[in-house]
Amino acid sequence: MSTSIATRLFETRLLSAQERSQLLTTLVVPRPIGWISSYSGAGVRNLAPFSYFAALSATPMYVGVSVGHRRTGPKDTLTNVRTTRAFCVNVVTEKHLQAMNATSADYPPEVDEFEAVGLVAADADHVYAPYVADCPAVLECVLLKEVELEGAPNTLLIAEVMAVRLAPGLEGELGRRLVPPELLRPIGRLGSADYALPGEIRHLPRPPAPASDVSGG
Repeated sequence: MSTSIATRLFETRLLSAQERSQLLTTLVVPRPIGWISSYSGAGVRNLAPFSYFAALSATPMYVGVSVGHRRTGPKDTLTNVRTTRAFCVNVVTEKHLQAMNATSADYPPEVDEFEAVGLVAADADHVYAPYVADCPAVLECVLLKEVELEGAPNTLLIAEVMAVRLAPGLEGELGRRLVPPELLRPIGRLGSADYALPGEIRHLPRPPAPASDVSGG
């Protein structure tokens, strides 16, 4: 006889927006951080982190980032990407944790977050967007489509990765671990103001498929 532990059931439609957010962001962890850099229509650089970021497909290489709205309208990142159709994703590692958090402040559109937090910017090669110059891994992306998510509201941006920039020393071997996690040292997003720093890394190769029984018995 199977047994189960005592549980409390939360019916999501009966929860407040804050309660739903707390449950989701403390259970779906750790999450990669979408540290998105873009240009405004006037050429002002923008840099902001997003908690809902994911890889969607390898071929074609697609990523997605969900951008919430302010009460007064779309966030600067969304406005910029709608204008330029491009952005960069800067992979957040240990050395940029404090800078990434600093860029989460609510700066007005005319402020360059790179300058505000003391980061050096560079221009992407394949898209019209800036990136963090000393970031060890950067995805250069072109907007593919928007999906409006009802509720908060939120807009899911689906983009194609046109190029990947890697710092020297991160390139492994194609077909193997191309970017070793112990060298990249990525940061994961948890709930509230919590982040997961790299700890023990366990490498578990996928087991072979079970041998089929061809005895006919």
